[in-house]
Amino acid sequence: MSDRPHGREEFRAAVDAEIAPRAARFDRDQSIPGDVLRRMGELGWWGAILPPETGGAGMDMVTLGELHEEVGRGCSSVRSLLTVHSMVSYAVSRWGSDEQRARWLPRLARGETIGAFCLTEQRAGSDVANIAATAVRQDDGSYVLDGGKRWTTGGQIAGLLLVFARTGRGISAFLVERDTPGVEVRPVHDMLGTRGSMLAEIDFRDCRLGPGALLGPDGFALATVVTGVLDIGRYSVACGCVGILQACLEAGARFTAEKGTRTQPLSEHQLIRQMLTQTVTDVTAARLLCRQAGELKDRQDPQTIMATWIAKYFASTAAARAASDAVQIHGAAGCAPDHPAQRYYRDAKVMEIIEGSTQIQQIKIAEEAYRWTAR
Repeated sequence: MSDRPHGREEFRAAVDAEIAPRAARFDRDQSIPGDVLRRMGELGWWGAILPPETGGAGMDMVTLGELHEEVGRGCSSVRSLLTVHSMVSYAVSRWGSDEQRARWLPRLARGETIGAFCLTEQRAGSDVANIAATAVRQDDGSYVLDGGKRWTTGGQIAGLLLVFARTGRGISAFLVERDTPGVEVRPVHDMLGTRGSMLAEIDFRDCRLGPGALLGPDGFALATVVTGVLDIGRYSVACGCVGILQACLEAGARFTAEKGTRTQPLSEHQLIRQMLTQTVTDVTAARLLCRQAGELKDRQDPQTIMATWIAKYFASTAAARAASDAVQIHGAAGCAPDHPAQRYYRDAKVMEIIEGSTQIQQIKIAEEAYRWTAR
């Protein structure tokens, strides 16, 4: 469709028109208004990862990465919602039954139903195998779900919850509708960053799920759904971090070109140029790492998992450094409540924690280094 932009320049124009000018308000209000969510559906962004026959845009992974980069440049909260929705959409498309796909994919593609990813618990974050939520199979094939999930992005508005719980055969994935009896959603406010992503804590108390709620075989989720879906999420976050880097670069370059001391413009100060040089180098390298990960995904190359770990590690740490420099460059103005630099700074720190913390990534990447040397 003509109003569905599917290239970097079109994505950038749409973000500049629809998202970036309102990002400070999203952060301040700690929510994304309905008109923005609907517009994302009109643009085809909710269904970007889904095939055209389901109503999706059918983007390849490189193009998807460009979309998430540009959205991340405009607002990390919006990009976070897009990330988890894409994760749920991918899971249903990849592992859903014919009935699940027919029921949910068109609604997910339009953004009529927003998806949320319910994995993290009070004592289960990076250690996914430590999940305590349970789903007990009943004689009639149904399940009774009990447990609590924390830090659920989009949980305040999601209509479809992808929930991971322990079953007798391991960890399984379930598609749970928000209005299922026993589901309790509690909004989470005043987080450090991505404040507009509408986080929630979600409790499940004696929730009865029909056999059709199970996504994939019983006990199937840990080695497949979790790994595959988190890889999509990690890729999105990495690309979003490239967007933060780009935003920091543009803000810093504009400010220093326009401002100065009594004797010389800020752009002539060597230490200012050092910070901008580092950001230019980092955004270029991070973008290339993300592109490599996307190309490997498009080829279904198993090396994409490690390539995505590397891209996310580099991009998130670089974004945190660039955002710190952006605040420093802007001085006191960069610390003001509605200044973009302080929002980049807060959002970038979150990126070092979600979808695999910096420390977990270091462990994974170091393991790969030992495998390389052992070949």
